[in-house]
Amino acid sequence: MIRLGLWLLGALLLGGIVHLATVLLLPNVATNDAYARVSAIAPVNSVIPVPPPTPENALMPFMDPAFATSVCRYDLSRAPLKFSVPISPAYTSVSFYTRGDVAYYAINDRAAGRRVIELDLMTNAQRAELPENEDITAADRLIVTSPTTTGLIVIRALTPEPGWTPAARSSLAAARCRPQ
Repeated sequence: MIRLGLWLLGALLLGGIVHLATVLLLPNVATNDAYARVSAIAPVNSVIPVPPPTPENALMPFMDPAFATSVCRYDLSRAPLKFSVPISPAYTSVSFYTRGDVAYYAINDRAAGRRVIELDLMTNAQRAELPENEDITAADRLIVTSPTTTGLIVIRALTPEPGWTPAARSSLAAARCRPQ
């Protein structure tokens, strides 16, 4: 009986180790992740609309059909990025992801407190090169530091009713994502 218990305990431990290793390693070895799928349709440092999700096909995971979505695939290797998007009538959110699909910053229209969400995106090295200027305060200039040189910016605008979709899409169409 003890021998059977030890075999079961060993099998559970081995199964747990294999499961944990798979869960931790799978995102790093996946070849068809969100960044790869967006790379097929999005040029670097420009905002493009994402087609609405269908049950059979969604460009990115966890897309909600109640949101109009646009995406900017960025590359900070040459220069920092200037990003801006006017807020939509209902709700607007902006999320930043690394190349490995790790979210590192998010902001919405209520947190921005303005009619336009504007920020500068740069690496730690680019931020260190900024001159210290007493006239520019944190309230005047929002600077987001990216942990990697490449990644995605996902912009979502809520469409609570189908009639709001054109207004949300026009707000996203006015978004800008360009090098400084």
